[in-house]
Amino acid sequence: MATDVLRYSLEGTTAIVRMDDGKANALSEAMIDALLEALARAEKEAGAMVLTGRPDRFCAGFDLRVMMQSPDAAKALLTRGSDLLMKLYGAKVPLVIACTGHALAGGALVLLTGDVRIGAEGAYRIGLNEVSIGMPVPVLAMELARDRITPAELTQATLLARIYDPAAAAKVGYLDATAAADAVLDLAKAEAARLAVLARPAFEATKKRLRDKTIAHIVATLADDMKSLMTPTA
Repeated sequence: MATDVLRYSLEGTTAIVRMDDGKANALSEAMIDALLEALARAEKEAGAMVLTGRPDRFCAGFDLRVMMQSPDAAKALLTRGSDLLMKLYGAKVPLVIACTGHALAGGALVLLTGDVRIGAEGAYRIGLNEVSIGMPVPVLAMELARDRITPAELTQATLLARIYDPAAAAKVGYLDATAAADAVLDLAKAEAARLAVLARPAFEATKKRLRDKTIAHIVATLADDMKSLMTPTA
């Protein structure tokens, strides 16, 4: 499977999904659709999935060209993106992320959905920058951050829009570990191969116990939160 923005391959029991739009790997309509298709395929034929990006760019977040078109266009993209994030967060197979570079806003949220996250060392920026650009942090982002970011750092990471380098991101919860850029993907593949042998029914049932309450809350509040985000404030 290959599209203009994504490549999918199966290596043994591991599905390798590489985001590459030739630019910043924005969450465009095409990227979201391709990721949803790739995840569905991985859940059918693989024991684990590795999600990675292009050199220096993991994911830049929601496509600003669409977000700036109109409130309706932005709402449609955010709704579709929210569906993707919830499916990644509740993936039926272990999801290992090889973060190859920058991951801001929606890109940082993709990181928060992974079961294991390994980031490339380097001068990369990771975090939720919404407040710094004049946007409230959506409930979706807040709840994913609440689940994964260390409690002592949650205010910095959300309300104060702190951006982290990979080493700091590993300390606060965006990543689990860092490695040299040329080793990140191989390490992620090794971790995925290890996790692929986990008993699938036990893994799925445990993940539901771990994450279903958060997913249910996000889904239940999404429509109202979307209205709030799209309503200009004085």
